[in-house]
Amino acid sequence: MPKLIGRSLTLAQVIDRYARPGELYERLEGGKVRCYACGHRCVVLDGQRGICQVRFNRGGTLMVPHNYVAALQCDPIEKKPFFHALPGALALTFGMLGCDYHCPYCQNWVTSQALRDPVAGVEPMEVSAEELVQIGERMGARAYVSSYNEPLITSEWAAEVFRLAKARGHLTAYVSNGNATREALEYLRPWLDCYKVDLKSMNPKNYRVLGGKLEHVLETIRMTWEMGFWVEVVTLVVPGFNDSNEELRDAARFIASVSPDIPWHVTAFHKDYKMTDPENTDARTLMRAAAIGREEGLRYVYAGNLPGMVGDFENTRCPRCQRLLIGRYGYRILAYELTPEGACPGCGERIPGVWWQGERPRQVADAPIPLTYRI
Repeated sequence: MPKLIGRSLTLAQVIDRYARPGELYERLEGGKVRCYACGHRCVVLDGQRGICQVRFNRGGTLMVPHNYVAALQCDPIEKKPFFHALPGALALTFGMLGCDYHCPYCQNWVTSQALRDPVAGVEPMEVSAEELVQIGERMGARAYVSSYNEPLITSEWAAEVFRLAKARGHLTAYVSNGNATREALEYLRPWLDCYKVDLKSMNPKNYRVLGGKLEHVLETIRMTWEMGFWVEVVTLVVPGFNDSNEELRDAARFIASVSPDIPWHVTAFHKDYKMTDPENTDARTLMRAAAIGREEGLRYVYAGNLPGMVGDFENTRCPRCQRLLIGRYGYRILAYELTPEGACPGCGERIPGVWWQGERPRQVADAPIPLTYRI
């Protein structure tokens, strides 16, 4: 049954009121359109919706989400996670509704599965791009991030927000499943700085269960790196799903083949949504995965979601002299020793990333608890 909002309106009818004509599509014969916001490249008939459920064909025009948020929060950029992008910065993170995947362990299922699962869904809040940027600036945000649902399927809206944010000197980022197309990435490139890709498995069968294709994600990692985005890759390590040494080694080996400078985050699964059988990932498993990443030549490997339990895998060290450059505990920055040029002050090794220039991140001693603005 569709979820009813307000006076007997379905959630789909509510968000469709905010829709506008999209840009990431082409018209086909017979009133059909082909969307290329994500790798599904849906051919959508008049009156029908794409796999994501939020992009739809109205009279031969693809209508796309616009002018609302379903989730909004200002918190540390390390939570995304980005470890090589303005460490310690606050990031205004916004999300809409819908996703092109249907992961059974999704931690944002209330927003991502809103039009697919009758239990999910929250009422959207109308907001303009200008208002979003103003909210972020009032809260001290230095970055603007599209997350909480799959940002690719709402790229026209993200681009509108990012244009304004970049004009005011802020960083912009996607937290994405990586089911991208070259057309979407070229559209986003002038306004999008950083791209976090979820590499969920190296098993094509696992990806089919989630609603995607492994080869699309691998190609997205290649494309984003080649196109000059700052890229970080995350693998949520799920016991019994993707935690074998062989699969973790395949993931690390692939990332290293693109560039050993791409940070790889291995993070802890916890029971959520429809996946409640596996045990939560323990620290030993994360440290095993991180050690495999280093064995395969990755220079920056991090273990996340278990602060203080994963040894040195929360910190950034110089790969040449092993000097501690960024010390972390969870999402807090404990030490920051990079030069303004992003180099090790000991041996001069340049550390890839997007670093503070002429500024230092707020340190724990003077950093208040981040304010949050929640829907």
